[in-house]
Amino acid sequence: MPGFSDRDRGRDRGYGGGPPRDRLRKKHWNLSELPKFQKNFYQEHQDVTHRTVQEVEQFRRTKEVTVKGRECPKPILKFNEATFPSYVIDVINKHNWSDPTPIQSQGWPLAISGKDMVGIAQTGSGKTLAYLLPAIVHIQHQPFLEHGDGPICLVLAPTRELAQQVQQVAAEYCRASRLKSTCIYGGAPKGPQIRDLERGVEICIATPGRLIDFLECGKTNLSRCTYLVLDEADRMLDMGFEPQIRKIVDQIRPDRQTLMWSATWPKEVRQLAEDFLKDYVQINVGALQLSANHNILQIVDVCNDMEKEDKLIRLLEEIMSEKENKTIIFVETKRRCDELTRRMRRDGWPAMGIHGDKSQQERDWVLNEFKYGKAPILVATDVASRGLDVEDVKFVINYDYPNSSEDYIHRIGRTARSQKTGTAYTFFTPNNMKQAGDLIAVLREANQAINPKLLQMAEDRGGRGRGGRGGYKDDRRDRYSGGGRNGPFGGSGFRDADRGFGSKGAFGGSKAQNSGGYGGSSDGYGNGNFGSSSNGQGNFAAAGNQVGAFGSQSFPAGPAGFGAMQRAAHNSLSHPPFPFAPQPPSQIPQLPPPPPMVPFPMPPNFPQ
Repeated sequence: MPGFSDRDRGRDRGYGGGPPRDRLRKKHWNLSELPKFQKNFYQEHQDVTHRTVQEVEQFRRTKEVTVKGRECPKPILKFNEATFPSYVIDVINKHNWSDPTPIQSQGWPLAISGKDMVGIAQTGSGKTLAYLLPAIVHIQHQPFLEHGDGPICLVLAPTRELAQQVQQVAAEYCRASRLKSTCIYGGAPKGPQIRDLERGVEICIATPGRLIDFLECGKTNLSRCTYLVLDEADRMLDMGFEPQIRKIVDQIRPDRQTLMWSATWPKEVRQLAEDFLKDYVQINVGALQLSANHNILQIVDVCNDMEKEDKLIRLLEEIMSEKENKTIIFVETKRRCDELTRRMRRDGWPAMGIHGDKSQQERDWVLNEFKYGKAPILVATDVASRGLDVEDVKFVINYDYPNSSEDYIHRIGRTARSQKTGTAYTFFTPNNMKQAGDLIAVLREANQAINPKLLQMAEDRGGRGRGGRGGYKDDRRDRYSGGGRNGPFGGSGFRDADRGFGSKGAFGGSKAQNSGGYGGSSDGYGNGNFGSSSNGQGNFAAAGNQVGAFGSQSFPAGPAGFGAMQRAAHNSLSHPPFPFAPQPPSQIPQLPPPPPMVPFPMPPNFPQ
């Protein structure tokens, strides 16, 4: 819908997250008059029963699982230890998964036992199955739907893309379980969605706005709903959906089972949990503070806004030379998304754009082109930062840094899905200075090397307590050093090496002897931007087959950093100056032609 910002509160209906309309009145429930229902179906497997308290604690420590609350069951370690029907286990076995993920191991017995719960885990950790499979067990123990009944399980999601993804997972298991599910969201015709609801579905995955539309006009009801899931709760609140969520929850009986899932745990989500959940158990997987997936190599370039486009082109030249090069570029606004996509396509890059103003038909088409590799570069707003599950995304580029570090974590979480590895590049400008402290905390928690310019920026803002060098020894700065004459991030550590973001000065470095790499001007951290010193240590343009080495620090093998890329960097700053005096054509240096790009599809004309 034209005229609404990227953080539209209701991309599906409300368009702006103001208070919902008043046609839907709050229900006053009398529990004594409501039909009774059962929600505790957990039968502990004998292997789980025989597991000692020490073994349970060892598992939780190893997997970084933290539990808060009373009467939390022991975790399960194998799929056969869960009390799932055989037809569900058969579907799981088809995927050849070895063991449940940590959030599934602890979340499944808790959800099947009927308790309210909060699950907090990093992106790509299996949260969707953590609530869908217990939902199937819950539904199978309820009376059959009758004509006019609404869904038994309701899953609320913030965006269309996430709702559709959950529906794809649900459909696979519902077919085996002989259950019906549907997905209702704005931007698509209402007719098919209404027909699904009128025929009766046990599982409904919905965005809040379109669901309120159907509740207000009587196309469905939530009188049978006893299993409520709030997926990506932090994102829904960030988009301003809280009034809609409260309106929907008022239509559901208060003795329901409620499950809230999120990748972060800000105070707004904590307040929502206190209001909607009763005697709940909270499961954290990973660090209790803001944390990112440790399989992602995070690289932050501190630069100015005017430098970002040139830096992006050089980075894409390196990425496109890789065999696995599927990349998402995140920008802040819809206008920036359209402009950047247009410029990139004009220059021959196989890029496509997606944001909240595009029609659902075009969004689906663009996502399919991206998933199947026909257009390996996706330029997106935060509409793609949650729930977009494309297994082989290897690179994420934050062209514009997001408004919050929570969104940063979700953006970079589009890579390194399902235990894979990936790389995230971030352009961080002085306009983002207020986020420097939080970003440094995320980088430190993930054991990433930190750009000294970022540390300096946090100190300049007065953030020494959280964003300064606190706790870092002086020799830590050596890891940013380079032994080559072009400085770190520019020289490869060997004077005759010219590869990767190598001796020409990576990311637009100048050819001055001591100013190499990652920006190209001396800034007080040694001779180059990233703290050059002559201690002979390797830098980001790692020599030989060292994968993604950042100075003397080695990252996990997998994501290729600047150094692992074997193609010479294109350096626009080495171009000759503009000739002020007229010169004969023979004396004007000719620039080499750009490399030919592979053909890529043109988007059809979609109706708006």
